[in-house]
Amino acid sequence: MKVQSINPATEQVNKEFETIGMKDLLAVAESSYNAFEAWGKTDLSERIKLMKVLAGLFRERKREYGKLITVEMGKPISQAEYELERCARMAETYSANAERWLADEPVDFDGKRTFVAHQPLGAILAVMPWNFPFTQIMRCAIPALIAGNTVILRHSNVVPMCALATEQIVKEAGFPENVYKTVITDHDAVKTLAKSRYISGVSFTGSVNAGKGVGALAAKHVKKFVLELGGSDPLIVLEDADLGLACTGAIRGRFHNTGQSCINAKRLIVVKAVAADFINGFVQATKAQKVGDPMDPSTEVGPLSNKQQLDIIEKQVNELVSLGAKIECGGKRMQGRGYFYEPTVLTNVNLNYVAKNELFGPVASIIVAKDEKQAIKIANKTMYGLGASIWTRDIGRGERVARLIESGMVFVNDYTHADPRIPFGGIKESGIGRELSRYGLLEFTNTKSIVVG
Repeated sequence: MKVQSINPATEQVNKEFETIGMKDLLAVAESSYNAFEAWGKTDLSERIKLMKVLAGLFRERKREYGKLITVEMGKPISQAEYELERCARMAETYSANAERWLADEPVDFDGKRTFVAHQPLGAILAVMPWNFPFTQIMRCAIPALIAGNTVILRHSNVVPMCALATEQIVKEAGFPENVYKTVITDHDAVKTLAKSRYISGVSFTGSVNAGKGVGALAAKHVKKFVLELGGSDPLIVLEDADLGLACTGAIRGRFHNTGQSCINAKRLIVVKAVAADFINGFVQATKAQKVGDPMDPSTEVGPLSNKQQLDIIEKQVNELVSLGAKIECGGKRMQGRGYFYEPTVLTNVNLNYVAKNELFGPVASIIVAKDEKQAIKIANKTMYGLGASIWTRDIGRGERVARLIESGMVFVNDYTHADPRIPFGGIKESGIGRELSRYGLLEFTNTKSIVVG
């Protein structure tokens, strides 16, 4: 089977790759399993040293790899380069905190020397999507590696060049052979790896249905798993919000990465008292977004990552319009080459549709709520629970409302985003477990109680 890397801005083929055969795939898994024997026992100080080297390489290569991201999945180049900067910060954060976060924890237990140790599990399978070709992988791989695990990456076949580049940069940082490996496979290979005796845990990011399948398979074979799935994140604008700031935050929160992020603000819920002013400002700001060549540093919105994503977002907008939605701006494909869709704003949207269908593209749905109470009710009426943001001048009110939102992350007067210092993950059908911070680091460790009598 061949895998094609396609430039979504030009529709030209970058390169073709052959998928790995089943025999070779299992050989990679066994090699990763065997590499864990030594890597898991390597002193933490050595792992930290290599992680610092990796951080430096990410910063040195951000232009080279930023271009690779843009050519392969269409992310605007300024955002692509920033993605590599985020990888560097992630590596630095874990380098600075690993000793403290992995330290033995003493326990007062009947006068006996008792402590909790955090030890690596083994080889971790990372099944990852295309939308953040480096950071999404590294927020699994960096904590897993520094904890002493080995990692096998099965990346999306939309970004095979990026997938191989992640292996190359880890290798150049000096990590031992087979501690981090990339495999280019078909979908069935994920099942083979997940149930293999060589794999100790699975980290999956992707759609809800695919995540349920991976979780069920991992559970059947009694393996630890973390799922980071979809989202229909609410952004709530209360009547006392600074509308200028809220509008700016909503633009960034909705259209960053061309709207292709699980934590993009998918549903903009605005209290009626300020709805007209907010909608007017947001529509004007949306029209001002620069769409075009993603290699141009001034471009803000690029193409969708592939034709399938373009077809899906077009279909979803058409379905919403058929259900009564009003197009305030945009609403169609752009002419010419590339998988471009106009930045779009919809009002009068069907609440059930936008609550259960993730709009993964440059399309914003605006919902008008009577008051705060109704805004919270609308925000929570969804199968998802990943992130949310709330805009208000009253900080105490913002915190109170944040506690009422059913999600794994809530930002007050800021758009939802990831940072290695805080845990990332959701509830309900948005996932299980956490990435990033100490919580993400401990996901793939054995929390072992040791009592010395």
